[in-house]
Amino acid sequence: MSTLTGTRHLVRLILRRDRVLLPLWVLVLAVLPMSYATSFFELFPTDAQRAAYAAGTARNPSIVALLGPVYGDSVGALTAQRSGFLLVIIALASLLTVIRHTRTEEEAGRRELLGATVLGRYAGLTAALLVTYAADLLLGLLTAAGLVSTGLPPAGSYAYGLAAALTGIVFATLGGLNAQLTETAGGARGIGIAVLGAAFGLRLVGDTATNDWPSWLSPLGWTARVRAYEGDRWWVLALPLVVSVLIAAAAYPLSVRRDLGAGLLPPRLGPATAGSALSGPFGLAWRLHRGQILWWSVGFGLLGLILGGAAEAAGRSVEGNPQLEQIMARLGGASSLADAYLGATLSLAGLAAAGYGVQAALRMRSEETAGRAEPLLATGTHRSTWLFSHVVFALLGPAVVLVVTGLAIGVTYGVSVHDVPGQLPRMAGAGLAQVPAAWVLAGVAVLLYGLAPRLAPAAWALLAVCVLLGQLGAVLELDQWLLDLSPFTHTPQVLRPTWSATPLWLLTAVALALATFGLAGFRRRDVPVT
Repeated sequence: MSTLTGTRHLVRLILRRDRVLLPLWVLVLAVLPMSYATSFFELFPTDAQRAAYAAGTARNPSIVALLGPVYGDSVGALTAQRSGFLLVIIALASLLTVIRHTRTEEEAGRRELLGATVLGRYAGLTAALLVTYAADLLLGLLTAAGLVSTGLPPAGSYAYGLAAALTGIVFATLGGLNAQLTETAGGARGIGIAVLGAAFGLRLVGDTATNDWPSWLSPLGWTARVRAYEGDRWWVLALPLVVSVLIAAAAYPLSVRRDLGAGLLPPRLGPATAGSALSGPFGLAWRLHRGQILWWSVGFGLLGLILGGAAEAAGRSVEGNPQLEQIMARLGGASSLADAYLGATLSLAGLAAAGYGVQAALRMRSEETAGRAEPLLATGTHRSTWLFSHVVFALLGPAVVLVVTGLAIGVTYGVSVHDVPGQLPRMAGAGLAQVPAAWVLAGVAVLLYGLAPRLAPAAWALLAVCVLLGQLGAVLELDQWLLDLSPFTHTPQVLRPTWSATPLWLLTAVALALATFGLAGFRRRDVPVT
């Protein structure tokens, strides 16, 4: 038996288990760069307009910190820069996919069960990496083909697509290494996200400093250094390939030298007895969700600081372009261009916070399939109490994240306009206004979990539809009935001088109704449902 025996069968198993989620993030992330290119062609049809936009973007450190540097004023160069933050999402998706099919499987006991069959020592890690590598390469190919279809040069399009794919491959390989370091999936994810944060920090420092050498230390900075559409430096692509090989060379020996279920790093021992806070389901739910709330709040707080600092410059960059001003007003719905920019960015933050709500709601499904819900419900804990303890955090989390984002924006934007006391409550309220729409998606996840738990991951598909409608709807001037499919379309633009709170109450009522029906379904079905 070779060390790779069974790899093909594990690949098929992974593809079946991720038949919804994997195509979803590949297609969504592949479509967005094409939509950016289309927008630039429509909004900046002349060389002078593109040059003015590029110059304004290059001068603003907040925009450069968030998206990366811009190396030219062609539509391709502007698109490559505008897609800069997508690299973080690609890296995160690749990292989590590999950990899900390695360390999570081992922690749940399924890896040991499969290992009792005819399975090579390297089959599990290899299958997870192959599937994720293929998804990244498909993403890069679709991205490049989409960019070419908009009229951009093929060479630059494929250079950018390949660079984005290799960024995902680096972090996928890192996920394979992290899976060998800790004995829990949460620990592996924590290390990976910390490395991703450090990579983003290095890129941020390098791109905003006079000397950009820190960006060369970050995999997130290499894509920009390829300079797609502005020289196409193909040799830079060797960097992620070499790093991926080195990381894999460390991961594979560790995967067979450690004990099954153990990690290279020793686990931190907990207290001998549980505290009083863990005596009930709400205390347990807080223990399970507190880390997510903390790190999402920290990440979105930092993002809010950057977005708020870029608001004034972003507003000035679109002055004199009536079409872009109209679209920004449609997205942000505000009386000034800076407010329109902030309204649009808070809408994106609302979509991301909805992702948190869906993830928190689906934690119930993870607890059930892992076998931890059934023994808990066999005690005096009522089904309604257990489900409600998780739903509370699925609703509380998005609210906390969006208020923190609004406060962070209010600080830096308030400093730029010399009105911190006035902007803090204003932006916190604007962030809070996005919460009911995020609750609707969390409610859908609860509904699916309660009625048809196998379909619960389909809540991610609804989120993807909302992202596409939010990103493409205003630019492509889609029919209103299509836009109305997204709950975020009904969120009032509270940065306007006048607005109505009625949609917020209606969205909240819809979210609560969905969660209530989900609770009713959960009380009637069998547990567990595998």
